[in-house]
Amino acid sequence: MDFTKKLLAIVMASTMLVGCTVPGSHLTVDDKNIVSSGQSQDSDVSDQVNVYPLTANVVNQFKAPAIFSKTNPSLDAEIVRYQYRIGPGDILNITIWDHPELTIPAGSYRSSEESGNWVHADGTIFYPYIGLVKVEEKTVTEIRTEVAKRLAEFIESPQVDVNVASFRSQKSYVTGEVNTPGQQPITNVPLTLLDAINRAGGLAADADWRNITLTRNGEEENLSLYALMQRGDLTQNRLLRAGDIVHVPRNDAQKVFVMGEVNTPKLLKIDRAGMSLTEALSNVGGINELSADATGVFVIRSKKKTVENDPVIADIYQLNIQEASALVIGAEFALEPYDIVYVTAAPLTRWNRVIRQIMPTISGFNELTEGVQRVRNW
Repeated sequence: MDFTKKLLAIVMASTMLVGCTVPGSHLTVDDKNIVSSGQSQDSDVSDQVNVYPLTANVVNQFKAPAIFSKTNPSLDAEIVRYQYRIGPGDILNITIWDHPELTIPAGSYRSSEESGNWVHADGTIFYPYIGLVKVEEKTVTEIRTEVAKRLAEFIESPQVDVNVASFRSQKSYVTGEVNTPGQQPITNVPLTLLDAINRAGGLAADADWRNITLTRNGEEENLSLYALMQRGDLTQNRLLRAGDIVHVPRNDAQKVFVMGEVNTPKLLKIDRAGMSLTEALSNVGGINELSADATGVFVIRSKKKTVENDPVIADIYQLNIQEASALVIGAEFALEPYDIVYVTAAPLTRWNRVIRQIMPTISGFNELTEGVQRVRNW
């Protein structure tokens, strides 16, 4: 009996010693300062989520509004009324017919830009006989009228023609995921958002089609090139003005996470056409038919705060695909960036995992007991 007690004491001491030298990393918070968040440490996260079962009757409530082809009458009217207004740096060509002494010809070796009238920083040009002419913020029609009126004091019935030889004063900018980012000059031809993207060489492969930003006077407007270019929604188009910045972001944020009892858990990127729940499951090889609980296909979505101090941190959408036809419902549910698709394990699978964890301990205990018995018999 004394020998058995000694043996058990040795085994227990060895076990404790082994427990102190287990290989691999470990982190414990027991000996660390835990910063309080102002909430009880015992609060359950389940109190801070809403769960919505996805059924054929309610899935339409969670669908994003459909995108249809639309006209843009306001943009059409704005283009019809559009007139370019002169600014500093522009170069004007002013022609006085039948008075070549007032018109400097371009000639064989001088371009229109070289022979034209440069608009100075104060917004004026100098013209013979009439001196300084204020042209900034005026159209070529207004400039033509003023020059003709002032020249009438020196020339009988002057015939004046004014055009812009070079547009240099006003620019818009296209940045981000386009093939040729840079400046886009504002000219006498109206420049729309779609025109600017095309002039920039089109969208790059990693462009986020759905979240284009147009910055004007420090204010941002979100637009969708997917709706404009793929669905024909012309209300997403804009007439660009001087100083506008069109930014096409990368699609790095367009990702969802698929985890749990699926065949290939992975991170997926939402393409320009979007991604449904069924598509996401298909992209990872479907659920694991041997271990997954088909009633527990969840989409976990962080809740956007619309009310201050809202305790709800996430919305969870549950799809039951025990009946495979329910995948049609999943095809109608569109995923959003940073959604987490999680497939739970079946109860039997969880039980088997517990058994696999404790079996080595049970086997080791049996071997130890048999060893003690052999020693006792010896």
